Amino acid sequence: MFSELKAGPYSVRGMSLGGVYTSLHLPELDVVCDVGIALRSAAAVGTLLLSHGHADHVGALTTFLGIRALQGMRKPLRVIMPAEIVDTVMAGLRAMVELQRWPLDIEPIGLRAGDSFELRRDLQLRALQTFHPVPSLGYLLVQRVKKLRPEFSHLPGHEIGQRRQAGEDLFDTVDRCQLAYLTDTLISAVEHAPEVLDARVLILEATFLDERKSRANARAGCHVHLDEIIERADAFTTPNLVLMHVSQLYAPPEVLPILDARLPASLRARTQVLLPTMWPY
Repeated sequence: MFSELKAGPYSVRGMSLGGVYTSLHLPELDVVCDVGIALRSAAAVGTLLLSHGHADHVGALTTFLGIRALQGMRKPLRVIMPAEIVDTVMAGLRAMVELQRWPLDIEPIGLRAGDSFELRRDLQLRALQTFHPVPSLGYLLVQRVKKLRPEFSHLPGHEIGQRRQAGEDLFDTVDRCQLAYLTDTLISAVEHAPEVLDARVLILEATFLDERKSRANARAGCHVHLDEIIERADAFTTPNLVLMHVSQLYAPPEVLPILDARLPASLRARTQVLLPTMWPY
């Protein structure tokens, strides 16, 4: 059974357990982040974002594509991923097609840090640099909105409409950072892309939470330790921080008390955590 929480205007549905599986469905954005487990309820999604090629984040791709086929989805799934792994992912899919004698088509999109991709007219995806032993990316979803220029703010609505119909340019395009997804990375990813700290929703891995694993151990595996979030607490201006990818070292009943005791109150009030609903695992 997957977990679900509400972060600002967005639902976050799925499962994330460090080293075992991660897959998160963001239905309002028509996006799934990673596919370490196949979420049947998300099969109709338009875009899959792969952070990297480790099995707990990509291992259920063929199952997910099979579920889409069973549900009658004919359009190939758009899969956005680090450019370095596109050929390998496609080779893996070809091998599975040969095994099961059934097509597993995708629309592969390879990006590098700094690249952008238009998901829809008003929603842009930006690829962010993350730091892991294999090629990896984080993602920032940016909404583009029209904002009336200050010099026209005094105009009544009907006059604004008339001027627009006449072709007058009254609006500026404003980018709003809606949601950021960063997993399997060193904390330095937020320093390379500080805009994520102010995103409306920031989904961030927090694999290790206390002294059971040191910060040095976390860094050795290119993961985030809660200590590193705590020391940067003032920089986290996001109104909605969602922690995920918690290690199986921690039983779900332990996690919220650890956050309550360790996170500064101002950040704890804005923090949620996606946890497995069943335990023991």
